[in-house]
Amino acid sequence: QVQLVESGGGLVQAGGSLRLSCAASGPTGAMGWFRQAPGKERKFVAAISWSDSAYYEDSVKGRFTISRDNAKNTVYLQMNSLKPEDTAVYYCTARKLLVISTRPHTYDYWGQGTQNTVSS
Repeated sequence: QVQLVESGGGLVQAGGSLRLSCAASGPTGAMGWFRQAPGKERKFVAAISWSDSAYYEDSVKGRFTISRDNAKNTVYLQMNSLKPEDTAVYYCTARKLLVISTRPHTYDYWGQGTQNTVSS
């Protein structure tokens, strides 16, 4: 069983930046990030395949960048130009398959979540 440990969340003003990291306890296939705002369902943010192909949800394109270091079993999410609507709990996720998915039920492993709050 692979464990995922997230770090880097916090409080930032609108227009600021945050960088999330997620370390896996072992090798995985595709990795990604989802987020869940209070009272809402968990939604896809970004994902990256084993071969570094990335895919983003429309509202974060051009602002967020996902990357990974396979040697460290780690995925990163650089978030720039943050908006109050980006406020949510961000979850790291990973799957055994190498290719990207945007559907949460297709992922095998989940982190505990990290709160990101963007103030206006």
